[in-house]
Amino acid sequence: MNDKTKPESRGDRRKARLAEALRTNLQKRKAQLRSRRTGEADTRPDGLAASKEQKKEE
Repeated sequence: MNDKTKPESRGDRRKARLAEALRTNLQKRKAQLRSRRTGEADTRPDGLAASKEQKKEE
């Protein structure tokens, strides 16, 4: 029972938590990219509708 491993420090726990969050975020972004690649092309008109309305009023 003479373990020389000390308990994780607060900084180590934070690093591990941030690393896990980064991996999760990366997986989510990759999944979004894959779904966009397999979907149909974007058919929305270029630009913002609100900006086009403002130009008409001028």
